[in-house]
Order: sequence, then C-alpha cells, then structure tokens
Amino acid sequence: MSQIRKIREEEITLAKHLLTLAEKDPEAYIFPAEVDEYEGGVMGSINFTLGDSGDYAGDIVQVEYTDEDGVRVVITLTQNSRGEILDMDFWKENFSKLLKYPTPDKVSINTRGI
Repeated sequence: MSQIRKIREEEITLAKHLLTLAEKDPEAYIFPAEVDEYEGGVMGSINFTLGDSGDYAGDIVQVEYTDEDGVRVVITLTQNSRGEILDMDFWKENFSKLLKYPTPDKVSINTRGI
C-alpha cells in the first residue's frame, strides 16, 4: 500500500548524493513537494513522480548501506523515460523495517549486486 506525503529533507539530501555518485548534476533535477511512499514506509522506498510516472527506463545508481541491526540495504535510484527520477527503492535483505535512514557518508556504490 502506498501513501502520498511531503518529501523529507533527508530524502532530498540522499537522492542528490546518489546523483552525484552517478556523476549527474543534482541541480538538473526537480524534486517534488510530495512523494508516494511504498509499503507504508517500512523500508523507505518512495516514488518521485505522482500520477503519470512514465515508463521505467533504468537504474541511475545503486548503493548499499548497513542498517543499525547489521542488515545490508540496497538503495537504487531509478529514472523514467522522460529522464526524471522515478523511484528511490530500498531493499533490506531480510525485509525488515529500516531502523535508521542512511546519510550520504554511510552509503557506498554497490559492487556485490543484489
């Protein structure tokens, strides 16, 4: 189930950092005032494009983070066919609730795959 809510500053900060890691200019992207939160916010996944989100057109970057319980979290920033940020998708290996939202200094490029 999803829920529309205001975007949080920490989400904008992380998304801009991920764009920088992908060697993209974060200032070239528009961040909406509201996002669609997936799964009731359990893992942290959000959709940036409300309504007609366009077709998925690939991953921009994928990083990993270790949550406070020691469980690996893979975070993927995706884009749509219009070149907009589509999703920031969080996948926690054991499917449990995200305990602490990652800060830019706690993520690294995912080299292990999902």
